[in-house]
Amino acid sequence: MEIINQILSTYALFFDWNHWVEVLSNPVNWGLIFSLVILEGLLSADNALVLAVLVKHLPEKQRKKALLYGLLGAYLFRFIFIGIGVYLVKFWFIKVLGAAYLMWISIDYFRKKGSGDNEAKEFNKKGLLVKMFGMFWGTVVAVELMDIAFSVDSILAAFAVSSEVWVLLIGGMLGILMMRTIAGVFVTLIDRVPELETTAFVLIFIIALKMLLSVFDIHISHYAFFAILVLSFAITFVVHKMNNNKEGTP
Repeated sequence: MEIINQILSTYALFFDWNHWVEVLSNPVNWGLIFSLVILEGLLSADNALVLAVLVKHLPEKQRKKALLYGLLGAYLFRFIFIGIGVYLVKFWFIKVLGAAYLMWISIDYFRKKGSGDNEAKEFNKKGLLVKMFGMFWGTVVAVELMDIAFSVDSILAAFAVSSEVWVLLIGGMLGILMMRTIAGVFVTLIDRVPELETTAFVLIFIIALKMLLSVFDIHISHYAFFAILVLSFAITFVVHKMNNNKEGTP
């Protein structure tokens, strides 16, 4: 019962105006939100393309509806997961598991880099979801499941960056909106500066270390994290410029 009360008290903060004001009036929190949005955008750019592939078999009007319903479901899932996660992340073994998962994601990215393993697959029109829910709603469920799968690494990374529920919620919500609306901008940016994708997964590994160190009561300050973020992107553009010079690209 105590666990339920603690989780419910976290959800209550979502509707606490004073908490809103306290969190949003702190410039550091806006810096954290911006960091989460950038990370979500970089990590989710290709995910938006995967979702587009999933719904492309539907008529145009139904495509928009399927993606809209998936978006609403993604918001609901993020809301539920953050409320529960704020409680669970207090336990050291949850932090260790979360850090290990984020490290695995980062390492797996470098292992698969250039192998073509991440190619998007089209929706299975004869699959179980279609048999259970029909073509349209089966597609909506597929989009929803994909959204949830995409959200796990972003949410875990967010918990390593901040424990403020409104920072996590606003950063996550803006990140989801960004994935669906201006993902093309990030795709274009990554196409032009491909090193950015690598930087995103390097940052995921650093964030995992940040979460792991907190288990031993070693905390990296928000200012230090911002410095790491800025330095990482600065190095990325320097490396990009050097690579272009080697290839003779203007």
